[in-house]
Amino acid sequence: MSVTDPCELPADRKRGSNFGWSLGMVLRRWHERVEELLKDLPHGSRGYHILAVVVHEEVPTQGALAARLAIDRSVLTYVIDDLANAGLIERRPDPQDRRARRVVATERGRQTLAEAERRVAHAEDHVLGGLPEEQRRVFRDLAARAAEAIHAAAPATDPCVAVQSVLPPADQAS
Repeated sequence: MSVTDPCELPADRKRGSNFGWSLGMVLRRWHERVEELLKDLPHGSRGYHILAVVVHEEVPTQGALAARLAIDRSVLTYVIDDLANAGLIERRPDPQDRRARRVVATERGRQTLAEAERRVAHAEDHVLGGLPEEQRRVFRDLAARAAEAIHAAAPATDPCVAVQSVLPPADQAS
């Protein structure tokens, strides 16, 4: 019976590969490109993610939206205020509970999101341009699955705070 070295890498991993560095590089490039493309949207990528969930998912209330996106409710409130002031969403009373508010996209919000999604998809294709199209699709799918599993295990983790803690300020990036 042979004992394997717990520090030995699996055969399919190259010595010196660094998963965290790889993710950080992809995330940094995505963030740089997408924030520039979404600068006209209130709160940039954070506003984009909120608007996308409001348009594409059935989230019953503002509280459920905060839980779904793992965003602190107080932060979500001011982002929603700014999206509402821009005419992209509106708050409506929940028919089942008048104390609760549903967040609903306006027609302008749906149109704005559709255009933003086209721009983001183009940016993502550019960020992942070193991969063939099929590998880009697989990468996106696997990243989404991993993110959902992580969110399910730690639903209170705010992804925007996590990103900010990983990426140094742009003026320090090289």
